[in-house]
Amino acid sequence: MGDPKKHRKKYTTPGHPWQRARIEEEKQLMQEYGFKNKTEIWKMVSFLRDATAQAKKLVTLSGPQADKEKELLLERMRRYGLLSPEAALDAILSISLRDVLERRLQTIVYKKNLANSMKQARQFITHAHICIGDKLVTSPSYLVPLKEEGQINFRARSRLSDPEHPERVASRAVKEKEVKEKIVKKEDKKEKKPEERPKERPKERPKAKKPAKKAAEAKAKKEE
Repeated sequence: MGDPKKHRKKYTTPGHPWQRARIEEEKQLMQEYGFKNKTEIWKMVSFLRDATAQAKKLVTLSGPQADKEKELLLERMRRYGLLSPEAALDAILSISLRDVLERRLQTIVYKKNLANSMKQARQFITHAHICIGDKLVTSPSYLVPLKEEGQINFRARSRLSDPEHPERVASRAVKEKEVKEKIVKKEDKKEKKPEERPKERPKERPKAKKPAKKAAEAKAKKEE
């Protein structure tokens, strides 16, 4: 039978535990993308770091094996929709962490209006309500290839597959309300035009009054 395979960590922790900028960024990402813990962020960071490190290494190499590895890396990034078909190897260096987070199953379920929020999208996935084609996926951090994106839907055996399910009806109502609010805001902006204020005339400066003593002396001279 052999020895059981040892599972290795799929991420590396930050080198310094107290970096204010990184902590603030992670806090914002957790709120925006509905992460359960920071380990999920570090997994995505490690995925991107490994890809950029491999790209930097391969840029300086040449030969049949290097060309093969370059093509495999480019194909991998294209498969996830992180690069365009015409992109070169150095384009991998411009991929941001948010680009990777947009390819997570949790994010796409929310963007496809299958859930009201990121947290609800996570709940649907972990409770086995979401499938990709005939494949059941229960990992919110699953990176979705482009060819599988159109196959994401509710599982046939799930109660949420019914369009009239209370959660789905509520989801449609929320989305419709958001669309209406956006339309109303746009119309209000068009109607409200800045009012032209009448130009104010420059104020005339009052003439300086002569001191009383000088005025009396001037009057006395005139009388003489």
